[in-house]
Amino acid sequence: MAVNSPEVNTTPQQQSESTNGNRIRNFLIALVAIALTFALSFGLRTETPSGALNAQAEASLPLEVALSNGKPTMMEFYADWCTSCQAMAEDLGELKQEYAEPLNFVMLNVDNNKWLPEITRYRVDGIPHFVFFNQQGEAIAQTIGEQPRPILEANLKALVASAPLPYTQAAGQVSQFESRMAPAKASPDDPRSHSSQVKQ
Repeated sequence: MAVNSPEVNTTPQQQSESTNGNRIRNFLIALVAIALTFALSFGLRTETPSGALNAQAEASLPLEVALSNGKPTMMEFYADWCTSCQAMAEDLGELKQEYAEPLNFVMLNVDNNKWLPEITRYRVDGIPHFVFFNQQGEAIAQTIGEQPRPILEANLKALVASAPLPYTQAAGQVSQFESRMAPAKASPDDPRSHSSQVKQ
């Protein structure tokens, strides 16, 4: 009794075509597997900019330590969502490694309410915002916004050398100012004196 199996009669030419088709298919599968392996391997090695920011923040010194250890300090106000902060992350990471010995690096995330007193004190209204401190922990200069690597490096070199920072807005101690001049009397024609023209 015959089992339900169709008899397949193939010619040598059909077998050769089938073998070639299998070889091409296997070659394409191997090629795709190699490409996917490479893409996955490369993707895992590439660090996201926000990941680089987080890694740098974790490696930075606590603010209290940095301002009291006798070394100059660069403090950066940043946020994970800040595209300028992300764009600068690679250059800053390299500079932080290069200047790790003579300088302190501190990173404060503006999204953390813990840093609200510092955000207010240093008038942070845009990020990245950098504050530079001398060896005594006194703020001496600030810069705001994305900075090219050569400018950052020039400021860091000057900070290490206790020289004036070339690319910053200078800051320092100020004295209280009280004007000794008597206030000017309002003229009736002065638009700021409109309340004096109103009769009660």
